[in-house]
Amino acid sequence: MAMDPRAAAAMVIRDVLAGQSLNQALPAHLLQVSERDRGLLQQLCYGSLRQAPRLQALLAQLLNKPLRAKDRDITGLMLCGLYQLDSTRIPDHAAVASTVGAVATLKKPWAKGMTNAVLRRYLRERETLAAGLSDAAAACHPQWLYQALTAQWPKAAANIVEANNRQPPMTLRINSARISRQAYLEKLAGEGIDAIAGQLSPHAVYLATPRDVLELPGFSDGEASVQDEAAQLAAFLLQPQPGERILDACAAPGGKACHLLELQPQLAELVAMDVDATRLEKVDQNLQRLGLAAKLLEGDASRAGELLQAASFDRILVDAPCSATGVIRRHPDVKLLRREEDIPQLARLQLHILQGLWPALKPGGTLLYATCSVLARENEELIQEFLVQCPDASIVSLDETWGEPTGSGRQLLPDASAADGLFYAMLRKTG
Repeated sequence: MAMDPRAAAAMVIRDVLAGQSLNQALPAHLLQVSERDRGLLQQLCYGSLRQAPRLQALLAQLLNKPLRAKDRDITGLMLCGLYQLDSTRIPDHAAVASTVGAVATLKKPWAKGMTNAVLRRYLRERETLAAGLSDAAAACHPQWLYQALTAQWPKAAANIVEANNRQPPMTLRINSARISRQAYLEKLAGEGIDAIAGQLSPHAVYLATPRDVLELPGFSDGEASVQDEAAQLAAFLLQPQPGERILDACAAPGGKACHLLELQPQLAELVAMDVDATRLEKVDQNLQRLGLAAKLLEGDASRAGELLQAASFDRILVDAPCSATGVIRRHPDVKLLRREEDIPQLARLQLHILQGLWPALKPGGTLLYATCSVLARENEELIQEFLVQCPDASIVSLDETWGEPTGSGRQLLPDASAADGLFYAMLRKTG
């Protein structure tokens, strides 16, 4: 028997509250609900997590004391109930009744009356409760991140917050080796699919409404891939040339590696490396769908000297592990999972990765450093720290018109209707 979608959402949110990513928690529960309820389950999970800091602050006012860790499923259910009352078209009475009804599936009958009382009190006192929220909670952001955004980007912080709280657009990368963007737009129009061309990447197309990729013309034949427009800029910045060896050092799931091969099919070799063997399988799947070939290598980029021959690559792409603060709209669980103390730890990892990969770059070669972060500690400050340690590294100016110039690169900030927030810096090895 299929599971109640609200109970399933409560379990997903429970798992995220316990430290799992949404990508880890959601798939198994999607299989437990009926096919017709899968869209609702995704909406409840993504919506509740996008608003989680605000909903948590409201719930704290509504409860006499926080629930215990073993009852995170009930916490998740009440957050889901508050989200329905606040942000969906579900009638209030139906949202309350269905949320309270889901308690039975969670097998905690003691929580039925409490859940009912919390949601009904919220309906009576919502304006008073909202007035008691901090600025950060009202903006649906954790306090530390809200402060960091307003401090680093005082003029843009409101727009960043708005973008983080919105559902992201669905963006395609058109495979120019098979079809032009204009021809693909005409194909979409012929199928009744509304879309527009992107402004930053000549291969980007924005769909008016997200849809299953299998409904897209030519997708199975490799004419298009799903990739944010900001991420598409990596291949153009790296400028791959015929006969070169290129390393994509943190390659999974393979979007940038595939774009490099589409852009320059005459490479001598592209090596796609990742520390996670399971995620490398996704790279392989994307390569096969697009009819492309690369060497797959499982390995830790911070210890690349054990795997890679010195001075063997003309160009290296480092899409470094980061806080994901520039792609929160796609990964709303970041609001709950990321902590302020994670940032210096991530910066140390990023520095170790650059140090591990630098010997593999040929003299005169270029390394493109990228993150999906909007925090200076992971971006321009990190690059400046690396330059101090590596006297044979120098900055290559990115003479682009997009994004914000920084001391060492360019920063794209999340745009509610356009690209994600990514940072790029280009380094050249002298000698």
